[in-house]
Amino acid sequence: MLEQVIFYTILVAFLITVLFSPIFIPFLRRLKFGQSIREEGPKSHQKKTGTPTMGGIMILLAVTIATLVMTFKFSEPSFETYLLLFVTLGFGLLGFLDDFIKVVMKRNLGLTSKQKLFGQIVIAVIFYLVYRRADHFVPSLTIPGTDFAIDFGWFYVFIVIFWLVGFSNAVNLTDGLDGLVSGTSAIAFGAFAVLAWNQSQYDVAIFSVAVVGAVLGFLVFNAHPAKVFMGDTGSLALGGAIASIALLTNLELMLVIIGGVFVIETLSVILQVGSFKLRGKRIFKMSPLHHHYELSGWSEWRVVVTFWTVGLLCAVLGIYLEVWV
Repeated sequence: MLEQVIFYTILVAFLITVLFSPIFIPFLRRLKFGQSIREEGPKSHQKKTGTPTMGGIMILLAVTIATLVMTFKFSEPSFETYLLLFVTLGFGLLGFLDDFIKVVMKRNLGLTSKQKLFGQIVIAVIFYLVYRRADHFVPSLTIPGTDFAIDFGWFYVFIVIFWLVGFSNAVNLTDGLDGLVSGTSAIAFGAFAVLAWNQSQYDVAIFSVAVVGAVLGFLVFNAHPAKVFMGDTGSLALGGAIASIALLTNLELMLVIIGGVFVIETLSVILQVGSFKLRGKRIFKMSPLHHHYELSGWSEWRVVVTFWTVGLLCAVLGIYLEVWV
């Protein structure tokens, strides 16, 4: 029965995105919700100017409907289900506001960094205050592949804030090439679905596969050459969602492994900025890292497939360390 629920959740989320997108994409185009491409980016990206953005709305719609419908079919939505949807939709709303300001109000930078950070922290603190009332709440970090855990007590709130803010921004930074985040997200959420299932956290597994189905459906239209971008609406929501899953399954550090592509992309930006400020020299031709490979002569599709492959290897490693070691 549960295996069927998992299968149908992926299918429902996939079909919602695939069937809704051909209607929604022209709607975005008529509203002139087109992406503005930064001039400092790779010159090859200038041809993408005007491609409809804010497609993350379709992902959020598919995830929400599939999760609630299939969870009700299995039993009833749990505490974890509502908490995951709260964070996902909360970060999605922040991303929507950012996209709306960029596209409609013609302010290319969207929300200020302080406004975005404030919103992310508020959502993270609410998550912590609700989550700490759960029976399975454990304010500690477990080292992957071991039984060693560090208890943080009430300092765990800072772990929650760091993970939710950090990974929402990490996924956002990674969203720079057609299909890159859609593919890597499908892989990472699929891995966490396996780990949640292994812990008998079936509602978390259902939510995870709903995301897998939604982003795979979105990938049909987001693969190169992209007909639509997810925008911050999608990338911030996906980052917040996967961080929430890691927190609810007490696999916070495992996210560093499974989400290795997001971590590497973020580190490339940190190293680039740090090197330029300290030494006046750049390490990469451009950051995040996917742009470095583009400027090194790789085709966009080659970069994306390579990063998907790395993401898959990271996911397999994470599952191996958690399930078999």
